[in-house]
Amino acid sequence: MRTYRIALPAAALAAALALTGCSDSKKDTEKAKPGAPAAKGAALAAVDTLTVKGRAAKTGYSRDQFGKGWTDTDSNGCATREDILKRDLTDVKLRGKCDVTSGTLAHDVYTGTTIKFVRGASKVDIDHVVALSDAWQKGAQQWDKNKRVAFANDPLNLLAVDASANRRKSDGDAATWLPTYAQGRCTYVADQVAVKKKYGLWVTDAERDAMRKVLTDCPAQKLPTG
Repeated sequence: MRTYRIALPAAALAAALALTGCSDSKKDTEKAKPGAPAAKGAALAAVDTLTVKGRAAKTGYSRDQFGKGWTDTDSNGCATREDILKRDLTDVKLRGKCDVTSGTLAHDVYTGTTIKFVRGASKVDIDHVVALSDAWQKGAQQWDKNKRVAFANDPLNLLAVDASANRRKSDGDAATWLPTYAQGRCTYVADQVAVKKKYGLWVTDAERDAMRKVLTDCPAQKLPTG
């Protein structure tokens, strides 16, 4: 199961400290202040390492530019979709070695809800955190096909989520769509920053500002690696 270390927004963190009797600690209070300096290696600091440019045209984009469906890029004998389901769900049941037939998404990052997965009648999607279309317009159209296939199947950029939320997100970036579940926004945006940094994708001015706004409330949010 993929484990998220959700950094609480500043207001929630301050309330939690008060409840545990820690509100008198000057050190802890300073950590809870909005706009506090980013911790070493934090996602907020990484935002300013991303290149800022305008969005390119979508001309020439299709899903097939990133490969035909899911592949087995890690050569473990299973398609990437099955690998992500096994990683993100609990109580997983398999048919054979690879195919996930059922399981539970215990804590959806986009909605904060628990969702049952049943193969063939699923309300769970595997989302590209940085949408393929967004990547195409921010650098991926200049890549070769092998790099685009690797990007589309990179576990760092993949997440099991509520299907309806995924459809609403579509190909949005941080400036145009954020999870309705407020406590999931820090990890979601940190994932986007990590993916764009890893692949050298750029961000727009509005996107960078939106990333900063979210991550300023959780300055200790770590940048995921992978």
